[in-house]
Amino acid sequence: MIWNETIESSDREQMQQIQTERLINTVRRVYHNVASYRRKMQEIGLIPGDIKSIDDIHKLPFTNKSDLRDNYPFGMFTVPMSEIVRLHASSGTTGKPTVVGYTRNDLNMWSEVVTRSLCMAGVHKNDIVQVAYGYGLFTGGLGLHYGTENLGATVVPISGGNTKKQIQLLNDFGSSVIACTPSYALHLAEVLRELGIEPGSLKLRVGIFGAEPWSENMRKEIEDKLKVKAIDIYGLSEIVGPGVSCECEEQDGMHINEDHFYPEIVDPETLQPLPEGKIGELVFTTITKEGIPIIRYRTRDLTRLNYSKCKCGRTLVRMEKCLGRSDDMLIIRGVNVFPSQIESVLLEMSETEPHYLLVVEREGNLDTLNLMVEVQEQFFSDEIKQLQLLRKKITDNIQSTLGISVQVKLVEPKTIERTSGKAKRVIDNRKI
Repeated sequence: MIWNETIESSDREQMQQIQTERLINTVRRVYHNVASYRRKMQEIGLIPGDIKSIDDIHKLPFTNKSDLRDNYPFGMFTVPMSEIVRLHASSGTTGKPTVVGYTRNDLNMWSEVVTRSLCMAGVHKNDIVQVAYGYGLFTGGLGLHYGTENLGATVVPISGGNTKKQIQLLNDFGSSVIACTPSYALHLAEVLRELGIEPGSLKLRVGIFGAEPWSENMRKEIEDKLKVKAIDIYGLSEIVGPGVSCECEEQDGMHINEDHFYPEIVDPETLQPLPEGKIGELVFTTITKEGIPIIRYRTRDLTRLNYSKCKCGRTLVRMEKCLGRSDDMLIIRGVNVFPSQIESVLLEMSETEPHYLLVVEREGNLDTLNLMVEVQEQFFSDEIKQLQLLRKKITDNIQSTLGISVQVKLVEPKTIERTSGKAKRVIDNRKI
């Protein structure tokens, strides 16, 4: 089912017309109401009247996370606080959090795009959706919550953690959809196995997973262990939260709700726009938000865009699953390394669990990459020779894939800490 066929299946010319009108209004709004945007535009000699088309977007300055922190807490808002009905803020960052505010119209728009995303995933009004993302200042839980209610489906607002309770409700309530991080989905599968519960005995059929990077191999692992169709959803609080884009049942890229969030791909070094099909940094401009419109926000996520019509019938531009983040990229002895690349190597091996931790150290002037990885129970042996062979196999596979050596430490199952939030994959102890 397509929730809003008029928009989601519109032709490119119609979409660009919508985007142009909304961009012009947004630029006027931020110029006249946000001092930092007005200052940035004046510095480059730009006035709102210079933006006449969506094609002029490259003339506008970029926005970074630091801009939001520098204007903490409400300096980027374009409406008085009397019109802000909800506040969210980023979590887990150092220093000041990034704060976002929503007007009543913003919340309605957010519910709309999440509802579209749920329909893309194959969710319908007869489903019971268990939301195991965190509630509170984090946007994940409440974003999925209101989108589910807007669809008319039943929401179970359990939030993150409390895994045995999650499983009890999956079983007792007959939840057909689970929404959580992909790493937590694998943890759920692990606990189900411990409890002797066959995933196939549950009514679960769809999983909506986001908030952290995950690979195609991890998708296969989740689908095999939880017996669900694993759908990728993308969002970030600075733009709106979950619902910026989502895969449909074709699982061939995430449809961006581009009538609200205009995407660009730029070279992360030169910041110049890249042609369609090239991998680069994803940049978003919100073109309907009232509370805190954001111009050309650098997400640091690396992906590419596909403007061809999807088999599902939607014409919304699709973004590929993110390779990683430009600022999460590790440079080890001159080699660019993404945690997702390590993950893909591990998930291709039958002996290891999909739980790992990368620790980067600097010894003298040389960087070392240490990998701690859990070994499946049946392969964890007291025989030193067998473990040495497995360690060598992992080391060789990573070397051939990434072209870099890594020190591998094999650990027993459940050694690496589990979390219902974003999995911590990297500890960088270098003083750079």
